[in-house]
Amino acid sequence: MKIFVMFYLAVKHSHIRAFTLSQCRIQDGGGGRRKDEVKTQFTTREGTYKLMTLSEYSRPNRVPYNAQSCHPVKVSFINIKDPTGSSDRICFNVGRELYFYIYKGIRKAADLTKPIDKRTYKGTIPTCHDFNQFTCSSQSVSLLVGFSAGQVQLVDPIKKENTKLFNEERLIDKTRVTCLKWVPGSEHLFLVAHGSGNMYLYNEEHPVGNTAPHYQTLKQGDGYAIYTCKSKSTRNPMFRWVIGEGSLNEFAFSPDSKYLATVSQDGFLRIFLYDTMEFHSQMKSYFGGLLCVCWSPDSKYIVTGGEDDLVTVYSFHERKVIARGRGHKSWISVVSFDSYVTQTQNNHADFFGSDDDFNTHINNSDLRDRAGSRASAINPDDHRPPVTYRFGSVGQDTQLCLWDLTEDVLFPHQPLSRGRTNTNTLNQTQISLQSTPPRCNSTPNPSRPIANATGHVDGNVSMGHLSSKISGLSLSDRHKDKHDKSDKKNSVSSKSGDKLNSLSKMHNRILEDAMKAIGTPMCPRQEEVPMLEALVVKKIAHERLTALVFREDCIVTSCQEGFVCTWARPGKVGMSQHGAGGTVV
Repeated sequence: MKIFVMFYLAVKHSHIRAFTLSQCRIQDGGGGRRKDEVKTQFTTREGTYKLMTLSEYSRPNRVPYNAQSCHPVKVSFINIKDPTGSSDRICFNVGRELYFYIYKGIRKAADLTKPIDKRTYKGTIPTCHDFNQFTCSSQSVSLLVGFSAGQVQLVDPIKKENTKLFNEERLIDKTRVTCLKWVPGSEHLFLVAHGSGNMYLYNEEHPVGNTAPHYQTLKQGDGYAIYTCKSKSTRNPMFRWVIGEGSLNEFAFSPDSKYLATVSQDGFLRIFLYDTMEFHSQMKSYFGGLLCVCWSPDSKYIVTGGEDDLVTVYSFHERKVIARGRGHKSWISVVSFDSYVTQTQNNHADFFGSDDDFNTHINNSDLRDRAGSRASAINPDDHRPPVTYRFGSVGQDTQLCLWDLTEDVLFPHQPLSRGRTNTNTLNQTQISLQSTPPRCNSTPNPSRPIANATGHVDGNVSMGHLSSKISGLSLSDRHKDKHDKSDKKNSVSSKSGDKLNSLSKMHNRILEDAMKAIGTPMCPRQEEVPMLEALVVKKIAHERLTALVFREDCIVTSCQEGFVCTWARPGKVGMSQHGAGGTVV
């Protein structure tokens, strides 16, 4: 066991160094700027985003704690359509505490002394939560909360009531809850994923039995199996999904609510047709586990991130990886699409910025339109509207990255439409002369190792080293999760031996899957897909980032230190209101 841990530390040396840097407290102002100082604003093509220091949510007493040992700080929002005007509510967890506030966004300063509800738990720690958007009102809200010991609680933070507790005796699953969500459009159904790799469907109206459930197989396939609960009377859970090897880290419903995407510690993205539970397709990470997943607003693309430090763009309809993105220096914890900047038609409705910025944007668009008209005369069949997807990612390196997914990646073999943005016009000869990769969405990344036809990686990284990375990363995840298990009374020596043998077999299976996947459409070699360069790469926190939410007038982030920050979009707040001094980017 010591050998595995030592190897893992060696592999993740750069990640440990990133954590060390994040511990340093660099103050804004005074003297020259430092590369590792925390930024309070950043600029994109639509304008400047500014940190709203008065809109920061955190522990009211700001007592420091050991951030590395706590579960991620997650953030959930609900709009309750309050006639008084303050309709947004925010929920976030910090350590053993769960907070529920009125969210005032960029309008007013946060009042941390008056939470609507605050809960402190003993013996277990909140790990994730989700509001039922379908049943919320100004008098009542249904909030699901998952815990480190496997329980799921249904609470109403407005009425300050505890409604129900599921898996109370841990008869269903003893591992931590990694992700839970209400089934879209449902009043009573919700899904819960665990560190065991199991996912359960509950109906909050059905009772939980007093004995461990028994299951019978409903469907199974390569890497997954689905079971129904055998019982004479209706009870929870209704279904049990067993997906992949290791922890089931996150899942997400498509915006049209038809499909379910899951990401696991074995590095696979798996997609299912939810209603019929039919398998649709899958994708494999370059190495290591996948930790997060998100759908594009039109359900056409899926972005994942994880332990290979890359964002990966998967085309749902083409069933293949179409791009990867390099910008993070450590594991990626959250990916999310920005539907307010994403453009799928030729209009200016999604633009955010000041009046001057908007006029410049209009003028540039007119120039592109005139150029596009000339191009259309040459190719009259090209009437496709411009397409630009914006998505973001945050990670353990404390950095926020913003990415633009443009037409040269989405339609590499088709003529570009007239509304294309953020594309590179350099020819291949110019690209080859550059010492570093240009900010271009359609060129492979020359600085990354390239896999050859035999499945080995050319350059300084061999397949053996890649295999060792996979094994080390997976083992570390299991090692970190041991504190979630409360069953510690058995013999440590015999249990450790059994666990090590089981993990060794799992690592071998993961390695075999990785070897088979490299070079296929679900895991192409590095030179086979475009390498995206991030539009924005900024250090915005002292501790690892754990949440990223795009809202109409702002971006919300949270870090493991317990701070939930609001970033005003361009043109949404005056210079005298933003209250963010210090760093100018």
